Amino acid sequence: PMYLFLGNLSFIDVCHSTVTVPKMLRDTWSEEKLISFDACVTQMFFLHLFACTEIFLLTVMAYDRYVAICKPLQYMTVMNWKVCVLLAVALWAGGTIHSISLTSLTIKLPYCGPDEIDNFFCDVPQVIKLACTDTHIIEILIVSNSGLISVVCFVVLVVSYAVILVSLRQQISEGRRKALSTCAAHLTVVTLFLGHCIFIYSRPSTSLPEDKVVSVFFTAVTPLLNPFIYSLRN
Repeated sequence: PMYLFLGNLSFIDVCHSTVTVPKMLRDTWSEEKLISFDACVTQMFFLHLFACTEIFLLTVMAYDRYVAICKPLQYMTVMNWKVCVLLAVALWAGGTIHSISLTSLTIKLPYCGPDEIDNFFCDVPQVIKLACTDTHIIEILIVSNSGLISVVCFVVLVVSYAVILVSLRQQISEGRRKALSTCAAHLTVVTLFLGHCIFIYSRPSTSLPEDKVVSVFFTAVTPLLNPFIYSLRN
């Protein structure tokens, strides 16, 4: 089961990087950094689709590690093929619903004024600033949607690892070391990825100097590091 989820994670990372990095590299060497409205909306949709799906996937992987470490004799029964497929379908469906809801909120706004985004890709917080209307309600909905998903998943992950650490106290040192090495890779990826989501989406759409740096880590660095982290662990 772990490698089924790792396969999904690898696929998501490739797609996640493809949504933003090629355009960013093109704009680096181009004097006119332009993107059409339709391309901007498409970029937003797929960015949130893959980001939200990865958040759900990391949460599911934490549950998988919990069962493997705390209930090893029941692991193959609990995490059988049917359960794994259902979890995979559920996390992709959840990411799709989240992305559709955010994108639909954005495209319904009237745009008639400025058309410059202060970032190297289209994201909802930057795009709604260009709307010719009051976006306070939209900002609250974004925080309650993206921010809440990030925080809740992070809390679930922390609780699951707290339970794992408590259960490890009863194991011998060799088993404890093996279990910790299994969790370390996943916990590193979670910290890198969810840290950005909480930083960006758990506050109203106010620009900070750190936003672009954090966005680079979110869209390019973290997907690049994930294969190295899990390969070194294996």
